[in-house]
Amino acid sequence: MAINNRKLLRTGMIGSAIAALCCFTPILVVLVGVIGLSAIVPWLDYVLFPALFAFIGITIYALLRRNRICAPGSAAGDKQ
Repeated sequence: MAINNRKLLRTGMIGSAIAALCCFTPILVVLVGVIGLSAIVPWLDYVLFPALFAFIGITIYALLRRNRICAPGSAAGDKQ
């Protein structure tokens, strides 16, 4: 099953934005505290930073893949 470049790029960008908001603002800390799970707050960085880096990697991969497909000298560029 081939993954659409647009869908891959959208997933990477939305995931990066959500992970960045949760990492660098107290949004997730407040939400977790409201529902009574504030004991897991110190462990959030172990999940959020790798998720942020993974989504940034997905975004970079999608951009590189899109640029390679749209390059003038590429095989896919010749078919257009």
